[in-house]
Amino acid sequence: MKFCLLLLAPLLASAQNLKEFEKKVTEFTLANGLHFIVLERHEAPVVSFNTYVKAGSLDDPAGQTGLAHMFEHMAFKGTPWIGSKNWPEEKKALAEVEEVYAKLEEERRKDLRAGRNKIETLESQLKAAVDKANLYVESNAYPRIIEENGGVGLNAGTSLESTNYFYNFPSNRIELWFLLESQRFLNPVFREFYKERDVVMEERRMRVESNPQGKLMEALLGTAFLAHPYRVGPGGWASDIQNLRLTEAEQFYKTFYVPGNITIGIAGDVNPAEARRLADKYFSQLPTRLLPPLITTVEPKQEGPKRIDVESPSQPLMFVAYKRPDQYDKDDPVFDVITMILTSGRTSVLYKDMVRDKKLSLAAISAPTFPGGKYPNLFLFFLVPAIGKTAEENEKEFYDVLEKFKAEKVDSETLARVKTKARAGLIRQLASNSGLASQLTSYYVSYGDWRKLFTSLEDVNKVTAEDVQRVARQYFIPSARTVALTVQPKQKGGAK
Repeated sequence: MKFCLLLLAPLLASAQNLKEFEKKVTEFTLANGLHFIVLERHEAPVVSFNTYVKAGSLDDPAGQTGLAHMFEHMAFKGTPWIGSKNWPEEKKALAEVEEVYAKLEEERRKDLRAGRNKIETLESQLKAAVDKANLYVESNAYPRIIEENGGVGLNAGTSLESTNYFYNFPSNRIELWFLLESQRFLNPVFREFYKERDVVMEERRMRVESNPQGKLMEALLGTAFLAHPYRVGPGGWASDIQNLRLTEAEQFYKTFYVPGNITIGIAGDVNPAEARRLADKYFSQLPTRLLPPLITTVEPKQEGPKRIDVESPSQPLMFVAYKRPDQYDKDDPVFDVITMILTSGRTSVLYKDMVRDKKLSLAAISAPTFPGGKYPNLFLFFLVPAIGKTAEENEKEFYDVLEKFKAEKVDSETLARVKTKARAGLIRQLASNSGLASQLTSYYVSYGDWRKLFTSLEDVNKVTAEDVQRVARQYFIPSARTVALTVQPKQKGGAK
């Protein structure tokens, strides 16, 4: 442990001194609007990269949920020069696929007047065209180049508010990263689109349809939010995914993958001047385009408690969520403190009462910001009843504990402890190049300044016991509450 702390000592000092940390950070914005944050850390000859695109499932057009996730998959398929055995022929084959698909959709739009035989013929032609186009694909060519050059941790993720692409490279391969990353956004080829669409469908089946927690979460969001896109999870709806078109993914890319909507974080053994030179050389090729439209839908005020039961043969599970303001609200750090007091660790209020002492729950955890923070969202509690205990017992005890929490001010010792935990949590986030690249980009996009990563600690330190009680009383109220829980499937005849 002492050895690890010694290794982290320079980092800890930087985390405590923003002025010193700033000396290691270089920021610049290209003429096309793409922003870079470069952090020098020369302890090892490796560099971490994080490309943050401000486009997530919130931006999926109506009827096309899952589209942001689909493009994430497409971004690994390569370019005309990477991933194709014969690009001229593959290009023609891809065009043929879309021609047949357009005819199929045109026939389907006739609805009751559509010809069943004609549809079946076009479906067969579509399958043949897709199979032909796939013959020209050199599978996994893009990730293979990265792996062959020492790249590790290659991955991506789509959330409601962003899509992130990341991996680590040896520092002597930094120019290769600039080439590969710029090309996949400058010249992406949407090869194997319909094959990958099946992969995305399978991911949904695993994460939602076959997962009691995922299914319950989907029900919670759809119940808690009436109008705002937060009501749809990142996976999208199955029927939408099954009908996504390559042309729709291309339009999504053109709309949202514009330079001004992208921020790139680089942390590790890198020279900022060289990074700027390479950024100009490779990323300046991306054409300047208009920023995408903003989401204007505002969730209406919730006028009373909401509740939904989801039949599942699994053990009981329960979500209890309360509406709260967005991450820019002055009380945002208070919610962070509350979640640590109530559910962080074995000394937390809910753990001691429901898990340790009364043994009603196997777990009692919370998330202060869910499913995203940019817009008014939820303070989420997750309860897992213990074997032999019911969801009803857990729910009753949970409300009792919450009311007691609202009635009594938190003591100074507990408040000091959670603030120390907050600082430790930040330090853990900054313990690696990849963590730094991720956090710097995330805070820059979310708050307009990566320094918020550090100043947020000051905000937490200012939280008082009076703030905690005031916010708990203001927001943890029945009229702002949504409950989702699993129930055993009904047997024949209606009996449970």
